[in-house]
Amino acid sequence: MYPTLFTNPGVKAFAEAIDAERTRQLAKFGEQHHPDGTGVSPEQQKLADNARAMCQQVFAEGRGDWAHILFEEVREATAESDPAKLRTKLIQIAAVCAAWVHDLDSRTEPSTPAA
Repeated sequence: MYPTLFTNPGVKAFAEAIDAERTRQLAKFGEQHHPDGTGVSPEQQKLADNARAMCQQVFAEGRGDWAHILFEEVREATAESDPAKLRTKLIQIAAVCAAWVHDLDSRTEPSTPAA
């Protein structure tokens, strides 16, 4: 479907799955525009700080997992008010999701996208 542009294992399949999901979303909802809703309260920064500390703690204790990593990244994104920094955080979230999906696929048969 796409030329080989990806260098990391599983990223091509991940990108194709995202593209298929975006096609379904656009068909169902059309193009959407909403406010970011990020970086608007001190509470969001506090939640991001707490998520970062929790993630560091559980990994230091040997109990960290993908959910901790993703939760930290999402909390950091919700605390960000600068659009360029928010974009960077959202790309980091997508990369964590790609790594998690690749890890899942390495342990099981890759699943087909939900309809």
